[in-house]
Amino acid sequence: MITSKQNSLSTDKVFAAFACLLFLLFSVSLFSQNRATELLELQEGDRVVFVGNSLFENDLPFGYLEFALTSRWPAKNITFRNIGWIGDTVWGDARSYYTNPPTPYELLMEQLTKANPTVVIVAYGGIESQEGEAGLPRFTEGLNKLLDKIQELGAKAVLLSPIPQFGAPSPEKLAQRNTNLELYASTIATTAAKRNAKYVDVFKPLQEISKKERISDNNVHLNELGYYHLAVALEKGLGYAERSHLLEINLTKNGVETKVPVQKGSWDAKQGSLSFGVAEPILPLPLPAFQKDDKALTVKITGLKKGIYALTIDSVQVMAASAKEWEKGIVIKHTPSLEQAQKLRELIVQKNGLFFQQYRPLNRTYIIGFRKYEQGRHVQGLEDLSHIIRWIESQVSLVRVPQPHTYGLILLK
Repeated sequence: MITSKQNSLSTDKVFAAFACLLFLLFSVSLFSQNRATELLELQEGDRVVFVGNSLFENDLPFGYLEFALTSRWPAKNITFRNIGWIGDTVWGDARSYYTNPPTPYELLMEQLTKANPTVVIVAYGGIESQEGEAGLPRFTEGLNKLLDKIQELGAKAVLLSPIPQFGAPSPEKLAQRNTNLELYASTIATTAAKRNAKYVDVFKPLQEISKKERISDNNVHLNELGYYHLAVALEKGLGYAERSHLLEINLTKNGVETKVPVQKGSWDAKQGSLSFGVAEPILPLPLPAFQKDDKALTVKITGLKKGIYALTIDSVQVMAASAKEWEKGIVIKHTPSLEQAQKLRELIVQKNGLFFQQYRPLNRTYIIGFRKYEQGRHVQGLEDLSHIIRWIESQVSLVRVPQPHTYGLILLK
């Protein structure tokens, strides 16, 4: 028979255990949140390597992910390598050639090692999720082995979730596919928390954006606009502040008031002329050429007298509008900063194209494979590409630094 005293003690023990469990769950949740918002600060000399499936390889023609990171640290010498491979898994299954060795997995490890990373951004799980819950143990094993290798190389790992699927033959199939993708995303998040690695959820942001904009042409892979939004989601997940798209100026009797750093601002109310310098901390993220201008620079100027005013940038007129229109805000589609940003993106794409040719030559079998006795002499050409890659990287180091520009506003009489 249980006495009331014994029952009270038992209840106290249960309550204490439950409270302890709640505390542990809260601590894990708080730790995960802190890891999610912690800023990823890249250091001088860092080598950032993207390793994963099509999510990374398909960005090669666009260069958005590398642009997002390299433009965030314009004063630091940071280099990047993209060894993403379409259809790849944590076991390197897609990296197979006609002859062995190396095995696909050995090739993945070899390529990762040769990339000499200090930071590795990992994007796997999309292919593996097709196996559903049954494939989780093997995926988890492979992911941990990959993270062990990254740790062995002395590098820091950043784990990305898979992206969602955007369409399917039926709503039921789409729901099931995304359920599996979220299941693997959850496993990646749990693994990251256990290993004190940073985790970035890009599944939910892209799923929300897909309801408003077409970010995929085949419901599986991202298009150019999709990679623009992926870069934005990655920046947010890494703890970076949103890039500013607004230049707001208020003209008063006391002078020029602004929410952005303005250098040498002067306002002549009688002549209706305004002049100021702008030194942007980072370059803007350029939209695809075909996209609407909701993320382009908006210039908003209040305090102007009635009239038509022309805006100039570095003495070149770019827009004319009424005082009322300037007060509402005018979208500026073409600026020197946007042109510089586009040039930077083009350099990144060019460099990555050369690196792709170097580490994945089309005629690999004849140059470094079992038939290298026929055309093995061309291996020197692959090695020489390193000189061109380094030269382009030197150009990147120059172009990634924002240049100051002088803005002017003139009353047209």
